[in-house]
Amino acid sequence: MATAAVTAISAAHEAAVAATLGRASGVRLVRRCADVADLLAICTAGRADVALVSADFHGLDRSAIGTLRDAGVGIVGVHQPGVEDEQRVLQQWGVRTQLPITAVPADFAQAVQAVSEGAAATAAPPDATDGPTVSLEAELAALSDDGAPYVPANPWLEQPVALPASPPPAAAQETAKIVTVWGPAGAPGRTVLAVNLAAEAARLGVPTVLVDADTYAASVAQHLALLDEAPGVAAATRLADSGHLDVRALAAVAPEVTPGLRVLSGLPRADRWPEIRDDALEAVLEQCRQLGRLIVIDVAAPLEQDEELSYDTTAPRRNAATLAALGAADTVIAVGSADPVGLQRLVRGLDELRGVISEQPWVVANRVRSSAVGSSPEQRVSEALQRFAGVSSPAIIPDDRAALDGALLAGRVLAEHAAGSAARKAIAQLAADLTGVSAATRRGRWGRHRDPAR
Repeated sequence: MATAAVTAISAAHEAAVAATLGRASGVRLVRRCADVADLLAICTAGRADVALVSADFHGLDRSAIGTLRDAGVGIVGVHQPGVEDEQRVLQQWGVRTQLPITAVPADFAQAVQAVSEGAAATAAPPDATDGPTVSLEAELAALSDDGAPYVPANPWLEQPVALPASPPPAAAQETAKIVTVWGPAGAPGRTVLAVNLAAEAARLGVPTVLVDADTYAASVAQHLALLDEAPGVAAATRLADSGHLDVRALAAVAPEVTPGLRVLSGLPRADRWPEIRDDALEAVLEQCRQLGRLIVIDVAAPLEQDEELSYDTTAPRRNAATLAALGAADTVIAVGSADPVGLQRLVRGLDELRGVISEQPWVVANRVRSSAVGSSPEQRVSEALQRFAGVSSPAIIPDDRAALDGALLAGRVLAEHAAGSAARKAIAQLAADLTGVSAATRRGRWGRHRDPAR
């Protein structure tokens, strides 16, 4: 049975590719798509097995490619011979099977068949009794003359990147750590903790990237007195969507605000939340791993995953950024306010959070004070969390309203404004536990290193 294929290729080259596919054995061209909406409609309807796309097809981006994959459609990238920029964009979108427009019909037939089988295997994993599956690397090797995997050249690298069967152990150990700071509704101190945790990690000599992924009330820029006219996270996700995000481009939109600390500021307006797509954010976080050794993400409270019920078509989801950040995290910190209302919200929120992540979160009780819970507040809060949430030994951050208010007014972190604050000391210890770096190894005095535009 012939493989059903559709094309989404720029007008200058679409006719040539369609003519070549018409001569390819085992391939049936069912649609020559005029735009992205046409492409997504036919693929999500299950009428295509493979889509042949080009990087310069108007409106095509990472989100559309993700929708095709979700629909179980295999993807073949088509590019002009020798145009490395097109190859690099396709590679960043995750389209590894690529062909030049001038390829012969047999090459197109082989590529279409390979990705079609790969997409089918992904949609329905083979049973243990089935025969061996063909790896992506083997499929790519089949498309080259010398048997080596075909990898587009990357102009930012001295040599093309190979596709190893599995990463070496050393590379796995060097992977940067992602920490997502979450908390239930009610302003329990997520942003304050995320900002100061990232700052303390940088003081410990760990290159850190702070990402504001809160799509409801982003405020990292305000805490650090940064200009937010050009939100870094939106710019980074746009670059990822267009296929032009790399380490250099990410560094340009994530300025170093203090030594060792880079910041991707959040959205200045809540109504811009559709700009932050989950697949694009995931690509941004992967590049952040190359830019720092620790990535701290501040996210919003809502965890609902049924937003698509409000639409009859594929649409962006407001909570997708939070869910993507939680899914990418190596460690999740759940922070709650240490008062009767805040603790109740934290206990209920932990039940909801455990349905989203697989690992147990690090629980932090914030603003611990006797005026809210009575005498011996640390003991009372710890006992309450143990009894009602099964949390043993939560991290305790004492309330220090004067130091926190002063730091916010000055646009500085606690380490700069009130180094002797009890809250700051507790957060510094949490940063040391997360990074595995002893506070005794801290660098000298942390000088100011502010951007002139602030």
